[in-house]
Amino acid sequence: MIKQLKSLGLAFGLFLVAPTLFAQEVLNISSWAPPTHHMNAVVWPTWGKWVEEATEGRVTTKIEYKLASPLKQFELVRDGVADAAWIFHGYNTRYVATQAVEMPNLGTSAEAASVAYWRVHQKYLAKADEHRGVTLIGLTSHGPAVIQTKSALKDLGDLSGQKIRVPGGVGSLVGKALGVTAVKLPAPKVYEALSSGVADGIFMPMETQKSFRLKEVVPFVTIMPGGLYYGSFAFIMNSDFLAGLSEKDRAAVMSVSGEKLSKLSGQQWDAADTAGLAAAKEAGTTITTASADIHKKYLTIMAPVEAGWLERANKAGIDGKAALEELRAIARSY
Repeated sequence: MIKQLKSLGLAFGLFLVAPTLFAQEVLNISSWAPPTHHMNAVVWPTWGKWVEEATEGRVTTKIEYKLASPLKQFELVRDGVADAAWIFHGYNTRYVATQAVEMPNLGTSAEAASVAYWRVHQKYLAKADEHRGVTLIGLTSHGPAVIQTKSALKDLGDLSGQKIRVPGGVGSLVGKALGVTAVKLPAPKVYEALSSGVADGIFMPMETQKSFRLKEVVPFVTIMPGGLYYGSFAFIMNSDFLAGLSEKDRAAVMSVSGEKLSKLSGQQWDAADTAGLAAAKEAGTTITTASADIHKKYLTIMAPVEAGWLERANKAGIDGKAALEELRAIARSY
């Protein structure tokens, strides 16, 4: 009888302990692009699978939509409303160091840019501590931005005075240098702005011809050799959520983040650009590559932008020249 009671007691004890032993943490990811966008269709789900496998099922992920505007994603994660998110640095002027990857004429794939960006951030740019308040788990850049307009361009001067949606960051500095009338609004609003006449054109990567259906509203695309500019994004996580995991699971989550996540995202930006180009051609979009003379003129116009960034980076305690040179060297030899 005593033996039976002991067995029952042990079983009851295991019953009480079991929920703790097998507790599953759900990591809620906030996202703001359409569900069909590659970030939501491929990048986050793939990373989520890596996390689940690395933690042996103890941490799973779930994507949530419309929790906040793209501009408020950082605060959303910092304050614990969401556990993770991706942000575009250009939406906030606090980011200076991150503009290193955005400079015109990098001339590489998004994958190469993203891997180089992560490595250079860890070596140089992290000193600026621009993601304080959250944990940085990855960095990425979209592919080379292109000029998308409602009317054909013969020269850069044709952009002067046109209402062009600019993204923030270096993309906005490009617009200012080219004399456009800047239209500032988040990416999900660009189709409406173009279709309603609020904007005459837009600076964004080729992928948006498909992902944001811009092939329907901007029939002319001008490609700047080397890239008009690139666009910086970060993957961020709530620090308290990460700290609340076991040491083993924290290490597991970080093992599938960093450069691995950055590379995955870069690969998908490239795939999206390929799909966007195909969609543009199918829709009959007129695609033109700027001439060598126009490219040379553009680089001359943009030289002060790079010089200005170097000055601001140095003021932030970063060796801007070394960071930019190394980023370009890694990306171009990738």
